[in-house]
Amino acid sequence: MTRARPVMIAFAWGLVVMVGLYGAVRAIQYLLFPEPNPALIVWSAHAGYFWRIWIVAYAGGMAAFVAYVLGRGRERATARALVPALTIATAVVTLQGVLLP
Repeated sequence: MTRARPVMIAFAWGLVVMVGLYGAVRAIQYLLFPEPNPALIVWSAHAGYFWRIWIVAYAGGMAAFVAYVLGRGRERATARALVPALTIATAVVTLQGVLLP
């Protein structure tokens, strides 16, 4: 079990980064590139939601790798740092959802 612990912590970091980054990417996209009303479009080759998901999944994978490399030997501190990171990610997504739907 101890060999899998750093991998699980790194995976959790990747997921937390994905959540927080999704809110940030959505807010940036909302402010800089406003999309037309989807109810008025019959067909579009660009699905913004799926692009955002792929972007944050890629960044989350990179963050998980970095967390694994930097967190080896310091599992307890790396896991403890997840709590404030998750709080920040939750706040970013919540603010984006409330202020920039």
